[in-house]
Order: sequence, then C-alpha cells, then structure tokens
Amino acid sequence: MSIQSNAIFLSLVEMASSTVRNVHGKRSSFQSEFNGNGASKRRNLHDETDRNVIGSEDTVYRYLCPVKKTGSIIGKGGEIAKQIRSETKSNMRINEALPGCEERVVTIYSTSDELNHFGDDGEIVCPALDALFKVHDMIVAEVNEEEDDDDLGDKQTVTVRMLVPSDQIGCVIGKGGQVIQNLRNETNAQIRVIKDNLPACALTLSHDELLQIIGEPLIVREALYQVASLLHDNPSRFQHSLLSSPSTLMHQPLISSHRNHAAARRDLADATEFCVCFICPAENVGGVIGKGGGFINQIRQETGATIRVTTSESEEDDSIIFISSKEFYEDQSPTVNAAILLQERCSEKVGKDTNDSTISTRLLVSSSNIGCLIGKGGAVISEMRSVTRANIRILQKENVPKIARQDEEMVQITGNPDAAMKALTQVILRLRANAFDMNHGLYPEVQKKPKYARGDGSKDQDYSRLNLNSKRRNHVS
Repeated sequence: MSIQSNAIFLSLVEMASSTVRNVHGKRSSFQSEFNGNGASKRRNLHDETDRNVIGSEDTVYRYLCPVKKTGSIIGKGGEIAKQIRSETKSNMRINEALPGCEERVVTIYSTSDELNHFGDDGEIVCPALDALFKVHDMIVAEVNEEEDDDDLGDKQTVTVRMLVPSDQIGCVIGKGGQVIQNLRNETNAQIRVIKDNLPACALTLSHDELLQIIGEPLIVREALYQVASLLHDNPSRFQHSLLSSPSTLMHQPLISSHRNHAAARRDLADATEFCVCFICPAENVGGVIGKGGGFINQIRQETGATIRVTTSESEEDDSIIFISSKEFYEDQSPTVNAAILLQERCSEKVGKDTNDSTISTRLLVSSSNIGCLIGKGGAVISEMRSVTRANIRILQKENVPKIARQDEEMVQITGNPDAAMKALTQVILRLRANAFDMNHGLYPEVQKKPKYARGDGSKDQDYSRLNLNSKRRNHVS
C-alpha cells in the first residue's frame, strides 16, 4: 500500500457512516465497513475445507495470552481448545512461548461470514469473533479468581493485549486519532496503540503494533468487542502470511488444526527454488559457520533450508552465503526463516568504535528481479523505507563487490537490528513473490517475470531461482 493509498484508507475510515456493534447489540457511530480492498461486502475466496491458510477475506485475531494462563484455554490434552474450535467452527493456533516472552500468541481465524449466535440477544457474528470472546472470558475468569483471593475489596482491572498489523491498525486509530478517542469516550476503557518495545512474539513480516485495552472487566469486554468489529471489517493485506511468519516458523504450534496433509503428497518437481544471497564480511564467516560447523548445521536442521558458504580467493574479500529451498508459495518458507536467523551474523556493524548498534546487511539480486524492489517511480522502495525506518539502497556496477556477477546488483539495508530485520523481511518476501510469479494481493507493484534490457540490447536472464552450482569462487560449507 503506498503512502497515498494509506492516507486514502485512513480518510475513508474517518468518513464512513456505517456503525459498529457493542456487546449489548447497540451500534456506535464510528464504525467503518471499508475493508481496504475497495469493497464493503466480503466473500470468502477459498474452499471452506481448506483451512491451513488464512484467506485474504478472513477475519483474524491475535490475542496475547499470559504464559501462566494458557492452561485455561488449552485444557488437559488440549480438550478445551478442541471444544472452542468445535463449538465456534473457527480455527485456533496457540504458539509456543518465545524465549524471554511472557505471552503466547493465540491466533484465531475463520471465514468473515456471520454465522454464529453471540450473547444473550443472539446477535449473529463471525466464528472468529465468537471464539475470541470464549478465549477472553476464560482467561479473565482465571484472573478474577486470583484477584478475588489476593485483593479483596479492590476494583478488578483487566488488561487485553493484541497484535495488529500496521496496515490494519489505522481502522482503530482513525484520521487524527478520532476513532480511538471515540472508543475511549464511549467505553471508558484505556486504549493504547504501542509501536515500540514490542514483545518478542510480534511479527516483523506484518510490522505488528500492539493494541492494549485496560479497565474493569465489563468495560474492557465492550471495548474489545468494538475493536474486534473494526478489525473484522478491515482485514490486513498481510494476513495470508501470518501463519508463516518468522516467529511461527521457528516454533511449531502446540495446538493447531491446520497441518497440511496434502503437502506430503505434492511432487517436489513442481516446487519453486527460492534463494537469498547474502554478502558476508570475511571476518564474519566464522560466526556464520560456528565451531565445527555447529551453528550453520543447526540453522539447516531447524529451517530445512540449504545453506552454502562461498569464499573468495583472498581472505580479505567478502564471502557469499547462499540460502535456498524448494517451496510451494502457500507453505512456510525455509529460505525466509533461515535468512532472518542468519542476518545479524552476515551483517557488518556500522560505527564499530561507538555504542552505535547500527548494522548493514547486503544482498545480491539479479538485475532482472531488482524492479520488484523499486516499483514504478520508486514507489516500492520508498514505502519499504517508510514502513521499516531502515535505509534501503540499491547499488550497481562499481559499487558492487568483486565477488558479484556482472548481472547482479546489491541491496544494502542499514539501520538498528530491529529496523534492519523488518526491512530484510520486506525485501525477501517481495523477491519471493516475484520468484513465484504472483503477488497474492500483497505486493501490487510486483511485475511478473520482469526483463530489463541491458546496454547491449540483450535481456538479463531470469535469476529468480539462483543456481547454487554456478561458478563463484570456492565452496567451503
């Protein structure tokens, strides 16, 4: 979404005249039915039986559950989670806790069609919203029991935290913050959108922001309903990838009903090889490989990606780190996951004599594919810079290291580790979409199999699938 499109999006949210329902079945005056895709009525675009992916028109919620409370929504042998899915006809995935993170992501999603009876008045809502409140009520009930024991006589306070993609949070904020202020006034809840110091479970892929609601239980419940209704009507363009984002790729879910049994039956000959090519400073190669190859072998095992290190003839020159895997577009990407894990070790620290934590990540990209990162009039690269707050540059010819081929250009990403990781994710996902010759609605500017004329009138070869056996210099791992 371009900056101009985003402005239009926020403006339409502000101007929309449709309304949001609260928990009592009443409607509030600031709801938008604009969904970001140019339509107010939404249809599910994929087969109801194929639920291992999130559709572009589905309703998705990612509720943060304190690690200590997850038992209340899982139950012995996963019985409670199974019951929630069965009763609501929704899909629910509970991710493992990440190191240092006190919350686990509960991803709830379903068709956007309103099929379920909800509340005492039997209001009709979508399955995901129904399941969201079953999860919320169970967690709050356990919190209330603890507070009844510990703080008799004090007012109970509930905190809800949800992850929301950056392109979707605008429907909650509104132009000039008017929507979120109306929510605060109408519900008396403390509602904040937090962009910095996010929990470790936040996704770089969708540039998550943290939505936090605090107040007494009934107040928070009403505010949550208002917010959930807004998110229902305004799906994120990133959501089809939420189940295959870096944080979920590295940790298999504890509770999931979405294993793709058909994947094992597919012919790998039909898969597409997707590759990422890092330029690694010579002094960093040892850290990439690890003692006795321990680190690189661990990444290979964890991700399933093929990783090769190619050194130059001179020990002082840069090396190349090839990462590749044969993939189907709708599946998790071993290459993306491995690239995220290896980024910092392949990057050069900027300002080594200072406390500056800035890093510089360099990738080689075929000239035939670089257009998907630039966009018409530079729109794509400008958007990536704006969204990630990283400096992203594309260098050519004499500015590219000697180890590169003639038909390759260099993408350089500079910023703090968090910004650099977000930018790398943006870059490689656009390259992946281009390699698969599709954009799936995520990258409207991606051209299909771009071919750019060279100076001699010929055209570059399509290197969306890098040949790892091509002659570089010396393979060492």
